[in-house]
Amino acid sequence: MKNLLGFVSFVLVVGGISGLVSDHLWGLRVFGFVRYLVPAGHQTAGYLVMIVLGGLLAVCAAYLDRAGRED
Repeated sequence: MKNLLGFVSFVLVVGGISGLVSDHLWGLRVFGFVRYLVPAGHQTAGYLVMIVLGGLLAVCAAYLDRAGRED
């Protein structure tokens, strides 16, 4: 489960950063499919939410990893 959370958090954070960069600087996209997760007209807010959500999932994955080591 922690591996899945880590992967999803990585995709969300990198996709969100890539989306912000491509919207404001140039059209380079790392994960092009994440643009379908963001509503049209709300790209900046949507990509920021993706970055925050990815960060929260990374914290959850780290917590699960630490809790698994204590057992």
